[in-house]
Amino acid sequence: MRFYRLLQIRTEALLAAGSHVIILGDLNTAHRPIDHWDAVNLECFEEDPGRKWMDSLLSNLGCQSASHVGPFIDSYRCFQPKQEGAFTCWSAVTGARHLNYGSRLDYVLGDRTLVIDTFQASFLLPEVMGSDHCPVGAVLSVSSVPAKQCPPLCTRFLPEFAGTQLKILRFLVPLEQSPVLEQSTLQHNNQTRVQTCQNKAQVRSTRPQPSQVGSSRGQKNLKSYFQPSPSCPQASPDIELPSLPLMSALMTPKTPEEKAVAKVVKGQAKTSEAKDEKELRTSFWKSVLAGPLRTPLCGGHREPCVMRTVKKPGPNLGRRFYMCARPRGPPTDPSSRCNFFLWSRPS
Repeated sequence: MRFYRLLQIRTEALLAAGSHVIILGDLNTAHRPIDHWDAVNLECFEEDPGRKWMDSLLSNLGCQSASHVGPFIDSYRCFQPKQEGAFTCWSAVTGARHLNYGSRLDYVLGDRTLVIDTFQASFLLPEVMGSDHCPVGAVLSVSSVPAKQCPPLCTRFLPEFAGTQLKILRFLVPLEQSPVLEQSTLQHNNQTRVQTCQNKAQVRSTRPQPSQVGSSRGQKNLKSYFQPSPSCPQASPDIELPSLPLMSALMTPKTPEEKAVAKVVKGQAKTSEAKDEKELRTSFWKSVLAGPLRTPLCGGHREPCVMRTVKKPGPNLGRRFYMCARPRGPPTDPSSRCNFFLWSRPS
């Protein structure tokens, strides 16, 4: 409201000085019920302070002089007084733009004389994407006239800008350094260079020499990598292995039938062992990676829901919930979002 009052004071001062004024942009207020998708369900719609301010700023609908109230005219309602669904802002979170479930917050306001004499049309561009707002515009039958001097509100006349950096070339020319600054910079660079050399020399002195490394590890050539290490345990001479004929008799089947049976038994044992290992590995990973929970279906359309997070300050801040994934729209539209709601279980 402070911004609204400051805007009105400034525009009235410009009008009093004999200038024409156009207010163009997002005023963040839907003026009339026709400018809001759900004005019927909003309590005290007409009592909103922002709407009362717009009532004092604007003339009534129509361009007739008898309807004059405020010094400005809403140019769109001047040319389209009864156009419904003329919105310029929609909720991007709920996808309300698909069903034109929004409000008109962007205006082209002009002073009364200017709109009546020079405005030819005022329009909205809801088909232009890229934001939660759409562009608005107007057509005026005027011609540009070059000014003899800068307007009194030009930033050139502000104290912090007057006489300094008037050309972009000024930003591209390097500033000259004073001799004292250059000398201090040179000394700092020399000190940094000396310190770096000292650090490198210290690192070299602490690094072991190649001959020392080789003598400590006992690996002077490539063959030393393939020699058996003395730390490897040797076979104990006290252990007596069975004789070769006895081992052959124990391990080798005597007949071809026994060989075939042994081969089949061995293959079955390997298959069973591999199957058990695979089942064990599968059950383990299933227990660790259970996967996401199944998305619930909304009650109105029986379609997968979408997960949202509570961002409003309160006890449920940061808590997640499921809701219908369809775009928000009028309650009477069956293609709009239903009222399904379900809290998400904590993971």
